Amino acid sequence: MGRAGFFETIVGFLVVIVAIGFLFYSYGVSGSVAGKSQYRLDAVFGRVDGVAVGADVRIAGVTVGSVAAQKLNTQTYEADLSLLINSGVPIPDDSIAKISSDGLLGGGYVAIEPGASEEYLVDGERIAITRGAVDFLSLAVQAFTAPSGGGGGGGDAPAKGPTELEPLGDF
Repeated sequence: MGRAGFFETIVGFLVVIVAIGFLFYSYGVSGSVAGKSQYRLDAVFGRVDGVAVGADVRIAGVTVGSVAAQKLNTQTYEADLSLLINSGVPIPDDSIAKISSDGLLGGGYVAIEPGASEEYLVDGERIAITRGAVDFLSLAVQAFTAPSGGGGGGGDAPAKGPTELEPLGDF
């Protein structure tokens, strides 16, 4: 084997080692580190827009788990989510789970607001208080198409009399 062949062998060996290192790094960053014990909690939401399997579960902005599974309950037409929480993170049984997003175009995640209870949820239990995703497009459409409150017009609201004051005035 010549000098060029030896050099190519060494470079190829280094490329393989770097690739293996990258695989271990990406596997560790994904939260699927071998030996990391977790427990499962369930939660039911009306809407889970933007949340996919593998999405973060966060407390105070810190990732403490991930979404393991989601399915539609065909009896109630609600979304059932299974959450994997890191074993070192106890969740009080009166905590609130809500669907949040990372900005207007960001992906969705489950945010948990811990309660004040001294009782904690254990593996397989359900988070009782949940808030589903907010549909910002529908809210915007409602805000811009709602009838203006300019005094005697159509709608179900009674007309304001001359002595009634509108606290915010007309915009």
